[in-house]
Amino acid sequence: MVGSAIVEKLQFSKKSVMSISSQNVDLRNLESTLNLINEIRPNIIINAAAKVGGLNYNNKFPVDFLVENLSIQNNLISAAFQYDVEKFIFLGSSCIYPKISQQPIKEEFLMSAKLEETNSAYAMAKLCGIELVTSYRRQYGKSWINLIPTSVYGPRDNFTDTASHVIPGMIKKFSESIKHNLNVVTFFGTGAPLREFIHSDDLASAVLLCMESYDSDEPINIGTGFEISVFDLAYLIAKLIGFTGDILWDSSLPDGTPRKLLDSTKITNLGWKPSISLEAGLKSVINWYKTKYEVREGK
Repeated sequence: MVGSAIVEKLQFSKKSVMSISSQNVDLRNLESTLNLINEIRPNIIINAAAKVGGLNYNNKFPVDFLVENLSIQNNLISAAFQYDVEKFIFLGSSCIYPKISQQPIKEEFLMSAKLEETNSAYAMAKLCGIELVTSYRRQYGKSWINLIPTSVYGPRDNFTDTASHVIPGMIKKFSESIKHNLNVVTFFGTGAPLREFIHSDDLASAVLLCMESYDSDEPINIGTGFEISVFDLAYLIAKLIGFTGDILWDSSLPDGTPRKLLDSTKITNLGWKPSISLEAGLKSVINWYKTKYEVREGK
């Protein structure tokens, strides 16, 4: 999702870009990663590769999330150093901030308190990536940077039942309920947590700006400044997709972090701002989902 959005922005700006996916190389394997970077010799690497999933998936498979993400980022960073890549852009995640934090969350709040338990393994892997990139800057003078985006959604998201994040999970659940004439949909938790979301196209534009204009030891937040409760998000998606049944909440399951609103002052001071409202972005993703999945199923 994120990688493809960045590739499209780069191609539009007439940059020479190579898109690498798990179909091209297994980044969990160091030898394969070294061979790839040696072959293409890029001057910039944007690392959007990671094992990701929703709250419940993270909670069930912490070993997988920690080990695989450490392998991916360590191998890619090692290859970038060995073959003298000029700029390395590492994408973190807002889940690396403490579970309970002053809002909006400033970059300086990293590691100031405990992580949220259900996705601490993934968060710890991302924190290690940020520290490694920063360490290469300090020890070897590399012009490498860390970006911390808020929760991302967009076309090509993961819509699987087990691994999806909240927005694709809701879109699929509502769509399936309409398809099968079901009048009740149940979601995890209470719906109370507040979340900030960014469309993948907006994130891509921010990444390109940072690629050209940001060079600092300090990570930089990328958020929209707009937050919504998971409860209100569900009703907004239901309205946009046309679900008119009841929405129930299973409070026996965890909510995750109660609130995550990033302070994005640094990047807005660089001249960036989001261009896609949440409602407009959700409409575009719903339309993409219907075209991708419902039309295919219709055939």
